[in-house]
Amino acid sequence: MSEIAHANQRVCVFIDIQNLYHSAKNLYSGRVNYKTLMENVVGDRRLVRALAYVVRSDPATGEETFFEALEKDGIELRVKDIQVFSSGAKKADWDIGMAVDAIRMADLADVIVLVTGDGDFVPLVEYLKWGFGRTVEVAAFGRTASSRLKEEADKFYDLEEVDGLIFRSPRSRKPVRA
Repeated sequence: MSEIAHANQRVCVFIDIQNLYHSAKNLYSGRVNYKTLMENVVGDRRLVRALAYVVRSDPATGEETFFEALEKDGIELRVKDIQVFSSGAKKADWDIGMAVDAIRMADLADVIVLVTGDGDFVPLVEYLKWGFGRTVEVAAFGRTASSRLKEEADKFYDLEEVDGLIFRSPRSRKPVRA
């Protein structure tokens, strides 16, 4: 069912920020260059919408600056406050919200790009492909992505192969190959 990318394809991108953040931090002690990410997953096609799913936890971390940078790169934010339970446990999960948005916007796009390695999205990939007839592409770090998610996608972008995707140092904005 895989299609060849062409300029008149309409693309919607859904970015699981927590998944990318933890993968980049654990694999490379770095951060993701979202502008480079978008250039690679959209290419010459027509971007309809790009949404990033973020969690607001502590303004002292500088997260507002990060959120502003995403918006400057043309990425819409879906923001949720972190839940802190009386036990001290914390929860911040956007999986359902991301899935609902992808289904709701499926009619706007020919191609849905899910930027996540989370295997919980396999049923969403199947539903978008077989229920809507959409091409579904997945972008994630190959070493931390679910093998089943990679198999189900029409195309898998291994972010470890993208030049300039990772900023190594929090003080340095110099991108390096992943």
